[in-house]
Amino acid sequence: MSPILIDLRTAEDQRDAVHRAVQALVEGHVVAFPTETVYGLAASALCEPAVVRLLELKGRDAGKAIALAIKSPDAALDYVPQLSELGRRLARRCWPGPVTLVLNNDHPDSVLNQLPPRVRQAVVPGATVGLRVPAHPVLLSVLRLLPGPLVLTSANRSGEPEAETGQDVAHLFGDQVGLVLDEGRCKLGQPSSVVRVDGNRLEMLRNGAVNAANLKRLASFAVLLVCTGNTCRSPMAEVLLKQQLADRLRVPLDGLEDRGVMVMSAGIAAMAGGRSASEAVQAMADRGLDLSSHESQPLTDRLVRFADLILTMTRGHREAIRAQWPEATDRVHLLSRDHADISDPIGGPPELYVQCADQIEAQLRGWLQQLDLDNLLGTFIGQA
Repeated sequence: MSPILIDLRTAEDQRDAVHRAVQALVEGHVVAFPTETVYGLAASALCEPAVVRLLELKGRDAGKAIALAIKSPDAALDYVPQLSELGRRLARRCWPGPVTLVLNNDHPDSVLNQLPPRVRQAVVPGATVGLRVPAHPVLLSVLRLLPGPLVLTSANRSGEPEAETGQDVAHLFGDQVGLVLDEGRCKLGQPSSVVRVDGNRLEMLRNGAVNAANLKRLASFAVLLVCTGNTCRSPMAEVLLKQQLADRLRVPLDGLEDRGVMVMSAGIAAMAGGRSASEAVQAMADRGLDLSSHESQPLTDRLVRFADLILTMTRGHREAIRAQWPEATDRVHLLSRDHADISDPIGGPPELYVQCADQIEAQLRGWLQQLDLDNLLGTFIGQA
């Protein structure tokens, strides 16, 4: 017999599909979902019989871990309370998205310890757990309505190709699956990348939608300097910090990204593509630094989400960012460690830009002394 199949492309209201999926999961059924990668089979991690049935459908080898789908990057701390800086960074940047993070399960307060015994054995057969926040709106809506996570695996039998459509899933599993949500072919059409994170070390366990080069970039420690127009203060801070970091790490300026560190600047009221003030360009040239090719950029959601440390020129900048992006509050700080604003030199004489640069340089030096780069910079140890 065929399972119940809902075509999301023709559904009048996808909220109905969400509620039907939630009901089926709560009742102990296995449900097939489209994701951004491939189709997945899911069961409520709080329902032991459903998870056992899912494992039987999958034909998974005993002792081979199966991933948990959770509702948000912040929820990862419920499962891995001592998540490393690198783990937090990757969760913030990769989720929702096509990356499964394999993390240490070594904390007594982890909610993993509250899962039913056979579910816990399936998701944590060893010392690690795989977590993912899928980037599909229907699946995310379901996760937000459920009291716990989902056990999630690709919709195929172990060792066989992934199903490409909901119709394929229905044909393969029949009424062994309680509900199939169909959306045609998935956006990416390949499995998630599986990444092992152990402290500040990371390893690609399975190639997937995110390749190793992009993973290395996503693992970089990123500092964002912010002023108003991104034409003088923050661009000067950007090149000054790059120089200090290059000296500290003993690499050339163009080798910073290879070393796993990025420095950027933006303005809360900046126009895209503006040039630096000529006085700022000259002040940096006098220090042997090139600001002539800088192009201003506005502060965006993407930049705030990506940055590990956001340093602002004034208290007003700091509070504006915290108000608009409260989730970034702990990452936003005043550049001046004595709580003074870095005054805007715009429109002033060249000497004012030099004084501003001197002030910025001294404050950056203090921040650099405070940063534990050995623990902040991720170490990519290749692919399994």
